[in-house]
Amino acid sequence: MVFHYRKPLIAIVRKRFSPLPRAKPGHYTIAVARLGDDSGNAQRAALVQYLRDFGAPPAGGEVGESLVDALVIGREIELPSDGSGNENVKAGHEKARDLLEKTGADVLLWGKVIREGEKTVPVLCWTPARESALRKERSDLERGVCYSSTQEQKLPALVWEDLASVLGLLVVSAGAEFHDQDGQFLADRLRPFVSKVEDLLEGARERRDAETSSRVESVLANALNTLGEQSGENAVLVEAIRHYRNVLIHQEGGTDRLAWAMTQNNLGNALGRLGEREGETARLEEAVEAYWAALLERTRERVPLDWAMTQNNLGVALRALGERDVGSARLEEAVEAYRAALSELPREHRPLPWAATQSNLGVVLQMLGEREGGTVRLKEAVGAFRAALLERPREIVPLDWATTQNNLGNALQTLGEREVGTARLEEATEAFRAALLEMPRERVPLAWATTQNNLGGALARLGERESGTARLEEAVEAYRAALLERTRERVPLAWATTQNNLGGALARLGERESGTARLEEAVEAFRAALGEYTRERVPFDWAMTQNNLGNALRALGERESGTARLEEAVEAFRAALAGFSRGGATHYMALAQRNLDRATGILAERKRGGPPSGDHGGGPPPLRGIVWEGPRLPPGVVLRKSCTEPGTPVVIESGRSLPEGETERGE
Repeated sequence: MVFHYRKPLIAIVRKRFSPLPRAKPGHYTIAVARLGDDSGNAQRAALVQYLRDFGAPPAGGEVGESLVDALVIGREIELPSDGSGNENVKAGHEKARDLLEKTGADVLLWGKVIREGEKTVPVLCWTPARESALRKERSDLERGVCYSSTQEQKLPALVWEDLASVLGLLVVSAGAEFHDQDGQFLADRLRPFVSKVEDLLEGARERRDAETSSRVESVLANALNTLGEQSGENAVLVEAIRHYRNVLIHQEGGTDRLAWAMTQNNLGNALGRLGEREGETARLEEAVEAYWAALLERTRERVPLDWAMTQNNLGVALRALGERDVGSARLEEAVEAYRAALSELPREHRPLPWAATQSNLGVVLQMLGEREGGTVRLKEAVGAFRAALLERPREIVPLDWATTQNNLGNALQTLGEREVGTARLEEATEAFRAALLEMPRERVPLAWATTQNNLGGALARLGERESGTARLEEAVEAYRAALLERTRERVPLAWATTQNNLGGALARLGERESGTARLEEAVEAFRAALGEYTRERVPFDWAMTQNNLGNALRALGERESGTARLEEAVEAFRAALAGFSRGGATHYMALAQRNLDRATGILAERKRGGPPSGDHGGGPPPLRGIVWEGPRLPPGVVLRKSCTEPGTPVVIESGRSLPEGETERGE
């Protein structure tokens, strides 16, 4: 009897203890375990071949370029006989992660095969590696990616021809996120699978049970989120939102409250990304509501890391709302949310999510510092960005490193504006140029444009403090470069930001040149910006641009006879002062008041018969343009720093911080 069992026992031992294959470094690898009740491994063979088909180079792609590698593992992870049993499935995910650590793969597919009538149906589970989860968490935090390939999940039980479409969508979505780290956006490879799964979902509603349809729709919503982020198409995000809401209807009465909370979180991410692209705030308000709903179930005691992720995402939405408000209440709430997230993201155990949230916190601290005056908040922001860079080396996470360099540059620029000398401004310029090294236009066009905008801001500030016009000319070039990608149709508010900044640089050049051509161009740029910067949509930006328009009009009025331009300038400054006063932005209130006092003084002198600037009876010439007073605060043109557009690495503009969501979002 002993000899009767010897050969099978040896075979079992060999299978269990034989060396495991290893994944290729730098490749997105999906490992496939033996499937239970898979006669002759036929279903696994079909699955592996299907995955390897993704390894073929895409149309027009380079030889050897692949989306995914498939790795065969000769071991089985048991799934309950009926395909259910949440606790057993969770135990299976833990076993799968152990295999992933030993193989270096990113995801393990495992499960069993069941029969439905004449057909075999694979019941598969998707388990991400811990390392892949950490990488994705960082990416989510920064770019607002709402789909989470790092979520362990059970796929819908479908016959192979249907499952192939769902699995393909899942694989391409996950691969797209993996390659997103290299700046390779794969939106075009998602589209065919989106269409297939949409058709499958529509045709299966009557044939499939509600649970299966909901699982399919959840995968579809996540993929649409990835597609909308990478393609920049708002209509795709609208579709993702619709599907998330359908999934929530199904989950509403269910027992898996954490799954409901995850969908609420992901819905918030889609709403937040869309809200940042649109001019209105309704989507952002809805995003905040979705995150608060998620936190009802994602409690700190129950799931601390998920709680921290949603706190971070809440901070992203609050920052976006606060950016459009004149007051600072929302920004203060965002600071609280980020600090809450950091309390459950210890640096030593979660360095990448910790760094992402530090960077997000730095963005909000900078915004608050810009509005309050002084340097305390700005120095805190610089400290947060420098801390984040310690965990974001260029060699490992180049896009994240570049994003943080951009944001650091913004904080340094604002500090430099409030200090004597040019040292901080030179540092800011260096940081922006460093960021551009890892943000080529062809790979990340909107992030490249944002950083060009910010570089223009630092150059303009340097140009104000130096003689000559070389730096200002460089600033104009940088702004015009940014507008090549920041079109009004694509990103209207970001376009307005750069138009405002371009107007500022042109106004400064105009003050140093004879004639009025540059000043006229500046007025045109400011008026263009106000076409998107309305008082109702973005009251703070509207007030800031009114202030800048007033400066350009005043400079023109000083050179021309008559009072028309000066009267327009006074009107613009009064509008700016009213806007800043409404939100209690004390630093900018003082700036607008100084500008208004100066313009009314010049206007009164003109009405008394005073000449245009240039001849004041031997007295000192009037101050023109940007005037640096006291602690070097400019009562003139105000630049706006930009935040990263949704779907791009978080980058700040010279006036506004890039949201590492734009800021970085989780899930």
